[in-house]
Amino acid sequence: MTESYRFLIDAVPAGAVDPGRDRLRQVDGDGTAWWALDISKAHALIAAADDGARPVDWASALLAAVRIADADQNAMHALGPIGARWRMLGQPVTAYWPSEGWRDLAELVVAAVAGRMASRRISTSLFDDATLTVSGNPARPDMLVASLGGCPADDRSFWSVRASEQRYRSLIHHLPWALLQVDATAMAPIFEALRCRGVTDIGAFLATAPEVALESRDIVRVTDANLKALQVLGVASVDQVIGPVDFVFAASPETAKRVIKAHFDGERSYTEVMKLRTFDGRLRDVELTVTYPTPPERLDVSMLSLDDITDRLRTEVQYRQLQADYSRAARISMLGELATSIAHEVNQPLAAIVTNAETSLRWLARDDPNLAKVMQLTARIAESARHASDIVKRVRAMAAPRAPEREPLELNIVVFEALVFVRHELESRAIDLAMRLGSGLPNIFGDRVQLQQVIVNLILNAVQAVGKKGRIDLSTALDPAGGVAFAIHDSGPGIAPEHLDRIFSSFFTTKDEGMGIGLAICQSIITAHGGAIGAANHPDGGARFRFVLPVA
Repeated sequence: MTESYRFLIDAVPAGAVDPGRDRLRQVDGDGTAWWALDISKAHALIAAADDGARPVDWASALLAAVRIADADQNAMHALGPIGARWRMLGQPVTAYWPSEGWRDLAELVVAAVAGRMASRRISTSLFDDATLTVSGNPARPDMLVASLGGCPADDRSFWSVRASEQRYRSLIHHLPWALLQVDATAMAPIFEALRCRGVTDIGAFLATAPEVALESRDIVRVTDANLKALQVLGVASVDQVIGPVDFVFAASPETAKRVIKAHFDGERSYTEVMKLRTFDGRLRDVELTVTYPTPPERLDVSMLSLDDITDRLRTEVQYRQLQADYSRAARISMLGELATSIAHEVNQPLAAIVTNAETSLRWLARDDPNLAKVMQLTARIAESARHASDIVKRVRAMAAPRAPEREPLELNIVVFEALVFVRHELESRAIDLAMRLGSGLPNIFGDRVQLQQVIVNLILNAVQAVGKKGRIDLSTALDPAGGVAFAIHDSGPGIAPEHLDRIFSSFFTTKDEGMGIGLAICQSIITAHGGAIGAANHPDGGARFRFVLPVA
């Protein structure tokens, strides 16, 4: 050791020195770390601090004047530099003592020089429930001994911890996700007070006391932010976001209540999509994820992840609109194929209206009009008109641009409504239609028009496959897995094995004039309803299509 800092035995409190050694005793076994501190150049600063002259940086200035004269092995391990021992000796305390502990050590140095009690419990990253003590000896006024006793938090040194934290901070700061570090410890006493008052449902409590949520947005503070967060928030430096977390929830105040509830309920994390007003005035859609700390983690650190999904949501909206347009184009194309059948369906009630109206006129032209007969015919006219109107409404609903409207539906009724569109196709081709519809089936939850589109499309494909005088079997039943199933089996030639894997692909068709979008639309509709659709060749010949929808 440097000769000018050779430790003097009589400066150490009784029992702290091995008489056979000229340094502090080695105390590796009891977890206590010792330092000898040279305060010869710090007397003026110590006296000023004891007199109350303490500027903001007084602790760092005082400890910068205090030199390390000696240290035991535990102290070297805890705070020593990587490398030779000589690098630590003779250096200012501030070079090695963690900055978060400067004020505690400086106050104890002032107290020890003044002969007052100089011991206190402190919190460090290296010791759990540690006690820091500073001792002096009147015979050696330039020397103090500092000891730190307690159970080591782990076997790492301050330098390895600091290096680890620096690597952690570097990693966090360069991650491609926006992250805010938040100190939410101020919420702990609020939560404790609410629990003492018997509050168990904080969501209901916040509904009646919204000021608690507002207060929390002021007392919970952002302590750090990474580069991606600065970009998302529209700021140039971390200093602009350090402070109350209020800005995160300014555009979505209800989100704050749900975040508080998840924290109060002890959840590990919470996620929702919310609106975020950035510092440069933009309103963005972000997916907020809050990760709450749990023991033994640092309880003052919560992490907020802000995933800007504005562009993704805009793209999804455009995609859904494209799907809707695509589906509508398929419906209009299908209606074009059914034009003859639709005209036939409408002509039937119109012909009945004409016939009944002419008959009514003849009855009214008699010398003795039969009013009872006329009333009966008029009722038939009204019924036929309603029938024609219903057909037109169904066609308009199938063709009109509209947003999906989900509601509880009976699948059997949807099947009957779909048959109205294709009945003439079946009759004109003399196709035998057999139906086995399950009774007492639970409702499904879906869009009536879209499901009609699926069923009509599947029936039309079957009609085109069987030609004239073929057979089509329709059935509905409860699926073994719990859903409601619809199946259609035709007597046609079936599906070529090489086409089975592509049958639902967009623009795949085996028809000379086909567009190849019908089955693709069917699959997208069924999938959007949470169901599944499949195709296979039936063992008895022909193709079989089947879809299953979840129960409402």
